[in-house]
Amino acid sequence: MAQGLHETPAGLSPAEDLASGLHRVMTRAGFDGVVSGLERLSGGANMQSWLFHVGEEAFVLRRAPSAEWVANRQLDMAKEAAVIRCARAGGVIAPEVVADLEPGDDLGLGFIMRCVPGSPDPENALSSPPELLGEIAAAMAQIHALDPADLPFLPVLEPAAGVEALAAQFAEAGGDRPPIALGLAWLRANLPPPAPLCVLHGDLRIGNLMVDQGHLSGVLDWELAHLGDAHEDLAFGCMTVWRFGRLDKQGFGLGSVADLAHAYEAAGGTAFDPARFRFWLVYRTVWWALSALSMGKGWRSGADRSLERVVVARRAAEQDLDLLLLIEADAPEAERARALAPSAAPPPPGEGEPSAAEILTAISEWLAATVKPHMAGRERFELAVAQNALGIVRRELAGRPSPHDKPLSEAILAGSTTLAEPGLLAALRRRALDTLAADMPKYPALSEARRLWEKTT
Repeated sequence: MAQGLHETPAGLSPAEDLASGLHRVMTRAGFDGVVSGLERLSGGANMQSWLFHVGEEAFVLRRAPSAEWVANRQLDMAKEAAVIRCARAGGVIAPEVVADLEPGDDLGLGFIMRCVPGSPDPENALSSPPELLGEIAAAMAQIHALDPADLPFLPVLEPAAGVEALAAQFAEAGGDRPPIALGLAWLRANLPPPAPLCVLHGDLRIGNLMVDQGHLSGVLDWELAHLGDAHEDLAFGCMTVWRFGRLDKQGFGLGSVADLAHAYEAAGGTAFDPARFRFWLVYRTVWWALSALSMGKGWRSGADRSLERVVVARRAAEQDLDLLLLIEADAPEAERARALAPSAAPPPPGEGEPSAAEILTAISEWLAATVKPHMAGRERFELAVAQNALGIVRRELAGRPSPHDKPLSEAILAGSTTLAEPGLLAALRRRALDTLAADMPKYPALSEARRLWEKTT
């Protein structure tokens, strides 16, 4: 049987089968007892996490949704576990890995960790005292102080090679979203000089940090660890998407970038360079836009047919908006001040038979009233994803502008079209606003962008 493509033996439910397999693994690791309280945790765009107990102790199984899903990852599950062990040995607040899955376990690819106290819920972190930012900065400095020689298998990310890899990924995804093309052109024009290589977490942000009673209790999700410029980790957690509405606090949603930089340097981190920070902020925004689009590719391939994949793919519209906000300062003042054309008028209320959009609304309302009260945990999360998907389709039927424009994207990458082109920035702003209003209307930066961009109309 292919690892990750687990089949349930006759007579056992999937939960019973998983519990039976976990019992074998935990017994091998020296934890003898009944596996109980098995629960699929919500969240996790790439990996599955399952909470369970052996006796009084709580553990988390982290595994891939399929072997195909992780086939092209630079770190396999065993190497990810090795990074976590190394980080913990180096003093980083990382979970303790207690067991690795083996082929004979018939549980797929993954490993098991002790459960860390606290919660990764962004609201939990963002409601914490300001001191949490300093604790995150100190953990980041500890990660960057790890010896790369202890992790010789980590891939290296150099700016120029990374940008060209993104450009290749963009071409593979269709090469037809102008804001991403603008981001790539900006990155090529603003490559920083080489920096000393250090160990990076690669996904250090609110949502991947366990917080217990206002204090950092664990750094999670090490699947993207690599070697590179320390400013990449500093910038990633400051992206708008990972601040969950805290638009006024660019430092991880907890403080200012100056606060973050000061705490990081005080903990022994490298000297902060604003130009490097901006480069990596744009880089990781392009990266996340392309990562979101890749979710749709993974769903189409069958590597992971979960509904969450196709919905996350529509989050690329968030990054279209964020990229324009990040790089529009380089446009001429006259273009930044140019008024936007009005949005297309919404269709009038229907008459007669219900429209497709109205039917989708009825389904969503029925799910909320009839199904939601009977769900909890992961199932409740998946219901929210399904309702989000229905809303996306409903709003697209009402009139969503296409975000695709391959000729314009090619002209931008070729350098023949720039933000100095009269009317280009205004047109891209309008398209980004209207596309995002259809795809993810609750994205916090949407209302702020409207305030900034529509003030002259």
